Amino acid sequence: MAKIRIAQYWGAGCGGCDVALLDIDEKILGVAEMADIVFWPIAVDAKLKDVEAMPDGYITATFFNGAIRNSENEHVAKLLRKKSQLVVSFGSCACFGGIPGLANMYTLKEIMDYVYTKTPSSDNVERVFPTPHWKAPEGDLEIPVMYDQVFTLDHVIDVDYYMPGCPPTTNLINEFLGIVEKHVKEGAPLPPKGSVIASQKTLCDECPRTRTVKKVDKIFMPYEIDIDPKKCMLEQGVICLGPSTRAGCGAKCLEGNQPCRGCMGPTADVLDQGGSMLSALASIFSIGNGEGLLNEDDIMELMLQVKDPLGTFYSYTMPSSIIKRKVKERKATTAPKEA
Repeated sequence: MAKIRIAQYWGAGCGGCDVALLDIDEKILGVAEMADIVFWPIAVDAKLKDVEAMPDGYITATFFNGAIRNSENEHVAKLLRKKSQLVVSFGSCACFGGIPGLANMYTLKEIMDYVYTKTPSSDNVERVFPTPHWKAPEGDLEIPVMYDQVFTLDHVIDVDYYMPGCPPTTNLINEFLGIVEKHVKEGAPLPPKGSVIASQKTLCDECPRTRTVKKVDKIFMPYEIDIDPKKCMLEQGVICLGPSTRAGCGAKCLEGNQPCRGCMGPTADVLDQGGSMLSALASIFSIGNGEGLLNEDDIMELMLQVKDPLGTFYSYTMPSSIIKRKVKERKATTAPKEA
């Protein structure tokens, strides 16, 4: 039986997804048996020019992790899309933008100015900034162009499957590899295009912690209280994104007595993870005169207790949210006409 061909690429991310693929233990031997790894920059000696020379569709499946942050990320994503039969958006950064996506709260100019002139380690009196092209004595140097916005993988190419997680857990990786193996060896059908390799339930549906209908009147950071390991985090006043987050991770954070931060992304029924979570939080918060209704003052009181609203509700999903980035209101350039 001919082997399938697999590629793995690291975009804007931390590299944890590459490590996760190695963490599948003995299953990696099964991968080696059924597949040739034709491109994986941190693991095999293959160059981009080798990929460029491959026939279109030569790669059976590409696992692309990391968000799209610069011109190189986009170029390689489009190249691998052209050369691959299947592309898997691998990990939270590729699927939703991930932690790098929080940079969408600032413009590129603000980020560059802060990094190169305002950090404690900066000594840049002449305000020298990176430039895409530079003529050096050794020759012309070129670096990728950093974009003003962080994008998800499916913002720039067509994606076949999504495997969320920060990083994806070994059970999800093994599940997908098993699907591919059966497809190759037995001709079993692949999941429908666009499928998410994870549970269809919310994390709360699989969480073993005890839940009641008790209301809370104060929000705490996890380090501010002794968290009861058997009781629902939200009912202890600790924001846990379980109600708006897809299950399938094994609730590893909750096992460690820490709240879910939403790395698995929203379920299929959730349009915006942050908005859904805010609604869930409002439903247990003991303020307001109406039955489950909050006026503007109530909402403000609620939000003031959350020390980092965007980092809490959109820690992994800002680029894939409805808003996608911070928007500044434009000021009118002319005075309004009198009635």
